[in-house]
Amino acid sequence: MAQQELGQWRDLAQLREEIDQLDQQLQTLLNQRAQCAQQVAQVKTATEGEDTQFYRPEREAQVLRRIMERNTGPLSNEEMARLFREVMSACLALERPIKVAYLGPEGTFTQQAALKHFGHSAICLPMAAIDEVFREVEAGSVDYGVVPIENSTEGVISHTLDSFMDSGLQISGEVVLRIHQHLLLGENTRPDKISTIYSHASSLAQCRKWIDAHYPGVERVPMPSNAEAARKVCGEWHSAAIAGDMAAQLYGLKKHAENIEDTPDNATRFLIIGRHTTPASGEDKTSLMLSMRNQPGALYQLLEVFNRHQVDMTRIESRPSRSGAWNYVFFIDCTGHQQEPRIQTMLAELGERAAEMKVLGSYPKGVL
Repeated sequence: MAQQELGQWRDLAQLREEIDQLDQQLQTLLNQRAQCAQQVAQVKTATEGEDTQFYRPEREAQVLRRIMERNTGPLSNEEMARLFREVMSACLALERPIKVAYLGPEGTFTQQAALKHFGHSAICLPMAAIDEVFREVEAGSVDYGVVPIENSTEGVISHTLDSFMDSGLQISGEVVLRIHQHLLLGENTRPDKISTIYSHASSLAQCRKWIDAHYPGVERVPMPSNAEAARKVCGEWHSAAIAGDMAAQLYGLKKHAENIEDTPDNATRFLIIGRHTTPASGEDKTSLMLSMRNQPGALYQLLEVFNRHQVDMTRIESRPSRSGAWNYVFFIDCTGHQQEPRIQTMLAELGERAAEMKVLGSYPKGVL
């Protein structure tokens, strides 16, 4: 072996030894952090009793923001935050495993969003419908629920908005998930023999142009979820599913075409729902449900309040009200927390002008 190659092998061995030492230090520090988490649980239980809240959304958002602010690389801010997200999830599980209901079945984008927000140490339970997620949280069977609220391409998820009308649950967080859609095939199907494509109606719409270009004559069949579509094609001939990576791995399907969504920045926003209000984290949103009196200029009077108080409205949607025909309920997201004086003043004025107002929750802006 040449002298230069021998030197390189020695350098490599030295680097590996350094990595081993760093791994040992990391392992020691991680266990020390876990011990602190257990002590926190003991203190909380002693002072708060049975109503102890082990998971604090505002606290975790603050920690993740600080991690991203002080990160120096070469790992990206988001990658570093994801690593700490899993550390925090594992430590929280030592205090008490958190139970989370999500729109199932297994392999949906909603499950992916739940894992992104709570980490893989959370106990995630699939539900068949959005209203079932709400019921499980309301009943106390789970700590939190994860439901989709809007897609950047196809707009609002009306079932989620409608569920808030009859629910007393609070929004405690949000998570935005970049959506990549793939055409998935089972082992019994050849690409040139596809006669049916299954997927959720929203996903079929997100990939409409791609399907028109590549499979214009193929039947498109809406399914309750992408994961259900993936499961269906496992045992069928001449069919395909449009779904994401998690569904492909779960059901052992082959990606015939990747990233077939028509819009490159296609993303879906999900809400975290729970039974408790969330204190301010420093960078928050507030969501409201408002019904206005049926009179001229009602919507202008509503929007004028936000403008005068210099509060940024990030989203507004309307849904038919259940109180009567041609009456509407407005769902609004704005920046700020309901504990802030200016938001309190604005809410008080909105309450005077609206026929009905409900604060759906103040919560940290999505970090990951």
